[in-house]
Amino acid sequence: MSEMWVERHRPQTVADIKGQKAVVDRLVAYSQKQTFPHLLFAGPPGTGKTTAALALTRDVFGESYRMNLLEMNASDERKLESIRTKVKGFAKTAPVPGTSFKVIFLDEADALTPDAQGALRRIMEQHSQTCRFILSCNYSSKIIEAIQSRCAVFRFRPLAEDQVDEMIRSVAASENITLENEAAEAIVHVSLGDLRKRLLLYRSPHLFHQL
Repeated sequence: MSEMWVERHRPQTVADIKGQKAVVDRLVAYSQKQTFPHLLFAGPPGTGKTTAALALTRDVFGESYRMNLLEMNASDERKLESIRTKVKGFAKTAPVPGTSFKVIFLDEADALTPDAQGALRRIMEQHSQTCRFILSCNYSSKIIEAIQSRCAVFRFRPLAEDQVDEMIRSVAASENITLENEAAEAIVHVSLGDLRKRLLLYRSPHLFHQL
């Protein structure tokens, strides 16, 4: 149920994303142009990297964006063979009619092995005209320089406590749930700017009651 909350309340457009103003302002410009370069989103978990990637893709392609998107968690597909088969195979196919490129989103790209990153770099070069890559990572230092240099790099910061609190209370209102103030303060303290973690904590039965 908690994971459903994360997905149900995920912002659908870049303009809807709260916090990360410097990042959002630049991504909105890409949305308006309906195109973007390869992107690298770096920062701690729960700061909006996946949300930003999916929202930008939706902004560019509309509601059918999933037809033009390959989404992979690189921590599960970290070996060279996955890059050669799944990623290269998708990159070689033509974009959906009416669009000029497709998108490959690799979450947790810093989990890729060095060999896999080398193969990824070559695919990025070979298919740059018809494929854009969005990579997210916790640590950009674990991404090889040859990939970083081909991307516009965005730094995501932990969300401020007041921003997280505002977002959580908005979720609570839409779910018809009241959170006790002491519990709210405790969750803010332990979430450390990670909105996803706070949503998961917020679903703990002893912290709230249904209206």
